[in-house]
Amino acid sequence: MRTIQFREALREAMNEEMRRDPSVFLMGEEVAEYNGAYKVSQGMLDEFGPERVIDTPIAELGFAGIGVGAAANGLKPIIEFMTFNFSLVAIDQVINSAAKIHSMSGGQYSCPIVFRGPTGNAGMLSSQHSQNFENWFANCPGLKVVVPSNPYDAKGLLKASIRDPDPVIFMESELMYGDKGEVPEEEYILEIGKANIVREGKDVTLVSFGKMMKLLYTAADELAKEGISAEVIDLRSVRPIDYDTLINSVKKTNRLVVIEEAWPLASISGELAYMVQRRAFDYLDAPVIRITCADVPLPYAPTLIEASLPNVARILKAVKEVTYAKA
Repeated sequence: MRTIQFREALREAMNEEMRRDPSVFLMGEEVAEYNGAYKVSQGMLDEFGPERVIDTPIAELGFAGIGVGAAANGLKPIIEFMTFNFSLVAIDQVINSAAKIHSMSGGQYSCPIVFRGPTGNAGMLSSQHSQNFENWFANCPGLKVVVPSNPYDAKGLLKASIRDPDPVIFMESELMYGDKGEVPEEEYILEIGKANIVREGKDVTLVSFGKMMKLLYTAADELAKEGISAEVIDLRSVRPIDYDTLINSVKKTNRLVVIEEAWPLASISGELAYMVQRRAFDYLDAPVIRITCADVPLPYAPTLIEASLPNVARILKAVKEVTYAKA
């Protein structure tokens, strides 16, 4: 099987869906003439032209609103935010328009739109450009929130998101665009809301999504060297959440550590911990531990970034705590 970059997988998904369906178009800052801020849309202007690959001014509220209106009138927009930090400028259109059209119209209108772009820390970008809002958007009924962790999932989930009749928030990572992975040449679609057990184990369940999965793989390898068998779950989406896969895993391993890049309060990890104690309390042999970003705006200095974010050492410490192993 061939190996391609994360950005190439996203591009292939958009290209294939735009060739298949003439109502699909891409709009955002620098997506056309510049080939995308992170070169995700490279070459798309040449193939599809300026009517379907559209550069916008720096006006997220405006072009998000245009996208919502286009979706309500039968088109299928892909709206790219250069970073989801900038989506806050457009959040009224996402939350009060896109997410509510279907409900407020009594099912007469749908809003098949994808809002996509990078999320979270990407190095020394400091407080205003390093935030995670997956839990913010997941809090809103009417939205789906997808956070892929590898090129294979990125392509299959983006194609599913573009075909979905409802608005989808599709959150990537600047630090993953160059990551490589195996992606089939033949067409495939992945189900939104179905988690992936990427590694089976019996002693502890590790669960996360997005680029945090890379930490879990490393941690699981290190734990295996010490005789601790970790089951690793990639949620893939945080609305809907595949609770059944998580619960069944905890019933087997009896322990859970949740890793999330966002701040701790009102987080996805808090929701998962609640659901496990609600549905699998009698199976737990230790309290659930969650590892999140420190409850501060992310600093600029690399040493402080490292101290603030989840890392492999914190995961190993948490696993040894829930398994009562010696640190």
